[in-house]
Amino acid sequence: MTDDPFAPWMRRWRLTPDGSVIVTHGSRLAPVIWRDRPAMLKVTGEEEERRGGALMAWWAGDGAAAVLAREGEALLLERLAGPRSLAAMARGGADDEASEILCAAAARLHAQRPAPPPASLVPLDIWFRALAPAAASHGGVFVEALACASALLAAPRERAVLHGDIHHGNVLDGGARGWLAVDPKGLIGERGFDYANMLCNPDAATARAPGRMRRRIAVVARASGQDPARLASWLLAYLGLSAAWTLDEGAPGKAEDTLALARMAAAELAVHGAAAGA
Repeated sequence: MTDDPFAPWMRRWRLTPDGSVIVTHGSRLAPVIWRDRPAMLKVTGEEEERRGGALMAWWAGDGAAAVLAREGEALLLERLAGPRSLAAMARGGADDEASEILCAAAARLHAQRPAPPPASLVPLDIWFRALAPAAASHGGVFVEALACASALLAAPRERAVLHGDIHHGNVLDGGARGWLAVDPKGLIGERGFDYANMLCNPDAATARAPGRMRRRIAVVARASGQDPARLASWLLAYLGLSAAWTLDEGAPGKAEDTLALARMAAAELAVHGAAAGA
């Protein structure tokens, strides 16, 4: 990227700055005005982010923020600025409602479309590659997570295009357009995977509250039509993968928070029964 990665796109798409720049791990975002409407300009050099942009364009504003323009490393999205927050709901006594909204958002994204999906989508078996080395190196709950992932991936159900990172911060209030998703990873596989991350957000403290995980599994199972045992298996598999990534990034403290959730998921799986035959 140049020193000012936004400049070429500001000129090309005739955008006006409308707020402070946001810097994330893989992107830079600038609030802008496009044709008298608020928008968000996203510039990235990350392949994962570009794959997500292709998926956003494929969704065409149905269940996700609309793509207004897309070229090269740049993506121009409608800006979602509604006042409601799923994270605030989850922390403020409306956790069941937040979970139901997330499930409804996932269902919209999983729906069939007439056009074929982007060829760049990553299959779940590839997405989970980091889990086996972590199990071999660290043992413990990583081994349990790998067993779940292996069973689930060997006998997938209900294949769908997946967001890959549905949680309270990636489904935003779109006002009259309803709740809309942003920042997909761009995956493909069993739709049950997309419910895992919503079970352990918006933060570890909220997700670890006494009784919270069990209640969420019940609420999400009812709202999504998923089997509770299979949900618990996806949750344990996902948390093992997330912890493996975090260890690879050199953040053992953060990984331990995730592993604590994984141990809770393993306990829930013991209650609900193994998913391999569910």
